[in-house]
Amino acid sequence: MIPTKEGERASQPVRAELPTDPEQIALIEARNGLRQFDAMRALIRESITCPPFKLRPSQILSLNRVAIEGLNPFPGVYRPGEMKISYSRHIPPPPELVPRMTEDMCDYINENLIGKPPIHLAAYLLWRINWIHPFDDGNGRTARTISYAVLCIQLGYELPGTLTIPEHIANDKKPYYRALETADEAYMKKIIDVGDLENLLSEMLARQLVQIQEKAVGRKLQG
Repeated sequence: MIPTKEGERASQPVRAELPTDPEQIALIEARNGLRQFDAMRALIRESITCPPFKLRPSQILSLNRVAIEGLNPFPGVYRPGEMKISYSRHIPPPPELVPRMTEDMCDYINENLIGKPPIHLAAYLLWRINWIHPFDDGNGRTARTISYAVLCIQLGYELPGTLTIPEHIANDKKPYYRALETADEAYMKKIIDVGDLENLLSEMLARQLVQIQEKAVGRKLQG
């Protein structure tokens, strides 16, 4: 804080203390997960009932805010510093490039809402948010959530199923990480190739929808 003269007004940020107890952190994470799911569903319903849909950075920022609120000092804002990703060769861009890159990402989606399959748009978002890593925390959760929201919006309805695609991915992240790395490697050659992520999302979509069929027939299907 810059020293001020006696009697001179000066702003002092008031920051809430973040929890350190593992049980309290787990409770907040669970609560935030439910809040983010509700926010995602609200975005899907609003976008379908009030077209045309346009993806905006503010929607992504909002989903991140509810995911890490009470757990991180920077919920719902772009990260202020450099970022490293453990067990990955990819180094995210410096923070000053993040806002512009996020806008460009949204432009890509909006320019291809007509002409590109929903599964491609969802896969591109899933990769690109992870590549930019725009937030101090919660990047993966936010990427999976907005990716799924855009998939549903482009299909025109909220997909049925007990476990959604983001939940299926979260339950087994290794194929997800491999698909991200493949897309990263292609981009190093200046190629946008999210084919592995498209295949992964297609598989997860099938898993989600087969639960409805199993419920309808009253038994677990073989396959």
